[in-house]
Amino acid sequence: MNVLLLGPPGAGKGTQAKRLEEAHDLVQLSTGDMLRAAVTSGSEIGKQAQVIIDRGELVSDGTMIAMIRERIQNPDCMKGFILDGFPRTTAQAVALDLMLSEMDRRLDHVIEIKLDDGVVVERITGRFSCANCGTGYHAKFKKPKRKGICDACGGSEFSRRKDDNAETVTSRLEAYHRQTAPLLPYYQASGALSGVNGMADIDEVTHQIESVLEAA
Repeated sequence: MNVLLLGPPGAGKGTQAKRLEEAHDLVQLSTGDMLRAAVTSGSEIGKQAQVIIDRGELVSDGTMIAMIRERIQNPDCMKGFILDGFPRTTAQAVALDLMLSEMDRRLDHVIEIKLDDGVVVERITGRFSCANCGTGYHAKFKKPKRKGICDACGGSEFSRRKDDNAETVTSRLEAYHRQTAPLLPYYQASGALSGVNGMADIDEVTHQIESVLEAA
């Protein structure tokens, strides 16, 4: 079973991908991790990617597709994989489908986690973490049990990512709507697309996703 998760930043795609990975013995594929691993390994694809990175350019769609092709041939992907963060454009989606077809595989489910823009901004701008152990918190949804004290390690220093601000989040949302939202009609036409309510709590979103998988 091969799954693609779509949704704006802050939709919880990473959290849900991890739950799917554990529940169904799938492999979560991060294109960023694959890129770093390819470069470190010194493989032919990695060498090509390193040259592009050294020039300060973005890795081409062809290189990304080649890395995914190489990765999903590994034995741990036998039962399937989860993509989160790729494809981002219709051109990438078409290239991915072509590559999978050549391997006699396909995306079985494309699941959109739907979320209002205002909620995305609230979720991301409220995030902070323990500076000592990295445990994540939220100013509204997940506060430490004792104010100013990390639940996990007892630390009292906290930090926020510099890009977790309203201006940056709004810019990322605009990019998502401009580039990634057109993927929805593409996958709708293939019959693979389903939607779940990302406004619900984490467990409910997981339940909705499982219902989509079971209905197939």
